[in-house]
Amino acid sequence: MSGNRFGNIFQYTTFGESHGAAIGCVVDGVPPRLALDEAYIQSFLDKRKPGQSRHTTQRQEPDQVKILSGVFEGKTTGAPIGLLIENVDARSKDYGDIATKYRPGHADYTYDAKYGFRDYRGGGRSSARETACRVAAGAIARLVLSNALGDNVSIRGAVVQIGPHKVNKNNWDWKQTEQNSFWCPDVQAVPTFETFLDEKRKSGSSAGAIVEVVASGIPAGLGAPVYDKLDSDLAKAMMSINAVKGVEIGDGFDSVLLGGEENADEMRMGVDGKPVFLSNHAGGILGGISSGQDIVARVAFKPTSSILTPVKTIDRDGHETDIITKGRHDPCVGLRGTPVCEAMMACVLADHGLRHKAQCL
Repeated sequence: MSGNRFGNIFQYTTFGESHGAAIGCVVDGVPPRLALDEAYIQSFLDKRKPGQSRHTTQRQEPDQVKILSGVFEGKTTGAPIGLLIENVDARSKDYGDIATKYRPGHADYTYDAKYGFRDYRGGGRSSARETACRVAAGAIARLVLSNALGDNVSIRGAVVQIGPHKVNKNNWDWKQTEQNSFWCPDVQAVPTFETFLDEKRKSGSSAGAIVEVVASGIPAGLGAPVYDKLDSDLAKAMMSINAVKGVEIGDGFDSVLLGGEENADEMRMGVDGKPVFLSNHAGGILGGISSGQDIVARVAFKPTSSILTPVKTIDRDGHETDIITKGRHDPCVGLRGTPVCEAMMACVLADHGLRHKAQCL
């Protein structure tokens, strides 16, 4: 099965299935002598792990990471870093009823069509359980970024919409994202999100969400022309996350509402001799290369496909039937998807940071 590796200079390969013995990844291209231990990686995995509120799956996975290689005496060696996360709370019996049925909205049919075989236990490789590996790799990517670009780099994500309910940009406070289970930057929107998701969960349904990710402290010059543009790599990275169906950079689709003079991101010279942008409609990327402004991406997650409401489907033999997906699932995958989006932003920027250093000495 191809498609398990991401990146160029900074790259990682993930392995494992949702209900297998373990999942993990091998991270390569990491410079030597960076301070790294399991506790650091764990601090990011803890933000994504399941079972932390009633609005996420109740599968109890500690997501305890083990470093298998590439670190000696607390420092990276420059060798591939092997990471392992054991699965301790899989309930494969929950999926016995769907062994021959295709779950609508899932990859069941397409995996079967491609390989002639599928792992029906939670979706196998198509499960969002794989994203824990991305978060672990993203933690290391942050170290690389700090080493390459300085400690002023920050990558933060927030849920800005659940279903039809949006945050008020005027109430935006990044500190609030650490204070609630919704990664919501608007404290006034939290009760609305809570009520809406409770209703969806109790009715056996689910909801979609939009996550906004912002990278600050990124200098101008990262990226490349034409086919290796920074924004195209970001779009690919975000679209590779489970349940993501749309990505926009900067104003994205809303930019069609603007006139050319509004969308222009006018410039002036700052007192420090560096350019100052008067707006950031482009999301910090021009011509595929970072401008020095905040890099802004928004990611749309579809409603969770595993629901308790009966839906029409077929089985492997072509018989029409209905299906109810039992087990433990997130009513809104965008919530735990937020640290995954942060991780993918970090991985792309770390890769482009190293590529920039290699090209522009």
